[in-house]
Amino acid sequence: PLSAFGGVAQAETAGKLQFTRVKNLSELEQRLAQAKGKPIMLDFYADWCVSCKEMETYTFSEPAVRAAPAKAVLLRADVTANDAEDQALLRHFGIFGPPTIAFYGTDGAERRNFRVVGYMKAKEFAPLAARAMR
Repeated sequence: PLSAFGGVAQAETAGKLQFTRVKNLSELEQRLAQAKGKPIMLDFYADWCVSCKEMETYTFSEPAVRAAPAKAVLLRADVTANDAEDQALLRHFGIFGPPTIAFYGTDGAERRNFRVVGYMKAKEFAPLAARAMR
């Protein structure tokens, strides 16, 4: 029955925010430059991070949260491997670990006053994300 609606892949991604993954600082800088003129939401994520999974399941799945970054570029720094590149990326941002969400304005500058560290419920995250990406 799923094939009638675009297959399993579409069913699995329905209702989720679609992030473009970045692995290292140079890749991130390239994506940020490409997104100039658009707001950006950068999610620091790891498979082993329980709070990241909670954000994915309970926060990012809510309609109000999915609507907030409608015109934004969504990037995900996957630091699951916790290798040298991941550590360099975290150090660059002064982040101890995921989850951390950084927002960038259309000028390409991080809006640090909106940075989210740790798990945040959808009812608090949605309005914050909407303001951050205005």
